[in-house]
Amino acid sequence: MHTLTPPSRFSGASTHRLSLPGPIQAVKLKPVALTRVRAGSMEPGRNNAVTSVEKATNIRWHDCPIRNIDRQNLLQQKGCVIWITGLSGSGKSTLACALSRELHYRGHLTYVLDGDNLRHGLNRDLSFKTEDRAENIRRVGEVAKLFADAGVMCIASLISPYRKDRDACRSLVPQSTFIEVFMDFPLEICEARDPKGLYKLARTGKIKGFTGIDDPYEPPLNCEIVLKPENGKCPSPQTMAEQVISYLQQNGFLHS
Repeated sequence: MHTLTPPSRFSGASTHRLSLPGPIQAVKLKPVALTRVRAGSMEPGRNNAVTSVEKATNIRWHDCPIRNIDRQNLLQQKGCVIWITGLSGSGKSTLACALSRELHYRGHLTYVLDGDNLRHGLNRDLSFKTEDRAENIRRVGEVAKLFADAGVMCIASLISPYRKDRDACRSLVPQSTFIEVFMDFPLEICEARDPKGLYKLARTGKIKGFTGIDDPYEPPLNCEIVLKPENGKCPSPQTMAEQVISYLQQNGFLHS
């Protein structure tokens, strides 16, 4: 008898054991119908001319015969960008992980692009100056676009304080597939949490240009989801994740 013990979906929940009658057998997937596209043909709306894009010269777009719709049919979900924005300490990373976990348990493929994590690698050459922050967001937006095109639900978790930078990322993907989630938690709550001690450093002048203290945060004007305290209490990560999942369900992202 083989047993699997899945992790608890919620803190404090009881652990259930799944008993299997024998060795786990490989599952044979059904063939997926592909969109017929000539190999080497261009993305719709693009031509096959050699061109230049900013500093990139003599380049040409090559498309693959496997299209976005084919990948979505394979995964039985629609790729999208879930962009979580808010002040430091508002719970962006916590929500991103809770959301990824809940979707994973329901059989959906996700990937989290966390702002701090990305600065360990892809964006380690960028500072927190205004121009570098803009480049940081641009890079994350481009990576998120690729994940969404692959059919993955990409969860980006960054302060992303400037409206124009977030709007630029929105413009990279089809409008309906960019889901902006605003963590609308007041500065007092975020500063009281101060998980990395950054507010304290900013208040004493040891950190300059810190969002919410001496650098502005521009809240979204037309975001898809707003999460905020209710009756003075902060909702749990699981509750907020369920709100986002409800939006995904209602708008057809959880099936191809």
